[in-house]
Amino acid sequence: MTITATATPGKLLVSPKDHALIMIDHQSQMAFATHSIDATTLRTNTALVAHAAAGFGVSTILTTVAEKSFSGPIFSEITEAFPGAEVSDRTSMNTWEDANVIKRVNGLGKTRLVFCGLWTSVCIVGPTLSALDQGFEVYVIADACGDVSVEAHQRAMDRMVQAGVRPMTSLQYMLELQRDWARTETYEMTTGIAKKYGGAYGLGIIYAKTMFGASEGGHSAAA
Repeated sequence: MTITATATPGKLLVSPKDHALIMIDHQSQMAFATHSIDATTLRTNTALVAHAAAGFGVSTILTTVAEKSFSGPIFSEITEAFPGAEVSDRTSMNTWEDANVIKRVNGLGKTRLVFCGLWTSVCIVGPTLSALDQGFEVYVIADACGDVSVEAHQRAMDRMVQAGVRPMTSLQYMLELQRDWARTETYEMTTGIAKKYGGAYGLGIIYAKTMFGASEGGHSAAA
């Protein structure tokens, strides 16, 4: 059988309007016992995801658990990206069992969901497996999640992937939303987020633009 290639994106790639992002329990108390990833890297990755989602206009739901009584506030990097956004506080460990969150999910009308949060084995396994069970297409941004140990995080990711969850990373998420450097309307935003939160990749962008005026896709040089 002959297959003819076409210059079109695959259906499994995410784009800004085809999914909802659900960021779960990125809170200070939860981060204290998170050891699968260091807190600085976790906050940086979370910031990259939040700012990318906000910049691309992704439908986003923010949640916390026991914010006032135990777990503390959501990371400031998230609230900075979504100033004034509703944050749904819960008592349930499984976000999917909270009626208000489910009302918000249904209100968005998206069948593709992207998750990240703390802890992977509790905050993320519960809602992702529940969403899969109800027919949703589910992705997890693995490096914007953390757990009490590397083992706990990896086994949680294994369990979700075996069930049908598609894993990705924070930088991958943002670049998949941009996908083409010729998209001039989001080019400066994307590279700006990368320069601030993209680690060594962002540092490389700063160097290339500063030293050589280099730019992806033939864009005019910008510092």
